[in-house]
Order: sequence, then structure tokens, then C-alpha cells
Amino acid sequence: MHETSAIRANGDATLEHVWRIGAYAVCRRGDEVLVVRASSRTQVEGAWFLPGGGLEFGEAPEAAVLRELTEETGLTGRSPRLLGVTSTLHDRLEGTSVFTIRLIYALEVDDDGRPLTHELGGTSDEARWVPVADVESLGATRYVLDALGLSAK
Repeated sequence: MHETSAIRANGDATLEHVWRIGAYAVCRRGDEVLVVRASSRTQVEGAWFLPGGGLEFGEAPEAAVLRELTEETGLTGRSPRLLGVTSTLHDRLEGTSVFTIRLIYALEVDDDGRPLTHELGGTSDEARWVPVADVESLGATRYVLDALGLSAK
């Protein structure tokens, strides 16, 4: 979901504020967690995220997290359970300020041994099961560490 509003700063420049609401999946397999790598279409290419993304207008968050999981990994999820909510505020290079609200869900996945698929032309370019102990050294973003209980508060 994106909502924009223009704010006039110093009387002549306009700074655009953007709201973004996304749903993200914590999928575990033994001591591993499923992560996806940010593609060159993002400002953080190479960083690792949880599978997920923005809600479409009118889309239920539970439906969004299941859709995003399939788009980014090829896996089918079920039984979304809300774990928590995080938010960040950051400025983009083009001059917009983005307030992101992330709904973090635990999902069960149907992992029948098929290889993961990678999103083509999207904001991620690789999906991977990673030992939880290796997530931070891999280059996971702060919200991922928070969602997995790996960051010092």
C-alpha cells in the first residue's frame, strides 16, 4: 500500500512522503530460516530480507504474505500467524521519505525437496535456506535480525 502526501519545505521545495505497508514471512526448517537477496532493482542490492513485500490495494496482509512467498521462492505457505510489527523511516536517493510498516508472520511451508525458485525482474534475485546462526554474517537487514530475535536491543 502506498499513500503519498506532498509537504512544502522552505516555501518552495516539495518533499514527498510515502507510506508503505508490507507483509513478511518467517519460515523455518529445522535450524534454518528462509531469506531472499535484494536485487539490483533496490537501493540495498545484495542485502538479505525475509520473503515478502508490499500489500496491493485492498489485499489482506495474510494473503499478501502467502502471495509474496510464492513469487519470491516458489514455495507454498499456510497458516500465517502474526509475530510482530516493525517500522522504519528512511530517505530515498530521489528525495522521497518512506515510512515502512512491516507485518511479520510465521508461516508453515510445503517444502517437499523441490529446489527454490528465484524471482525474475523483481526486488529479490535469490532465495536460500540459511542456518539462523549465519543470518547476521550473511548481511541480513536490521528488521530481519529483529524478527528472528538476533539483534541486541
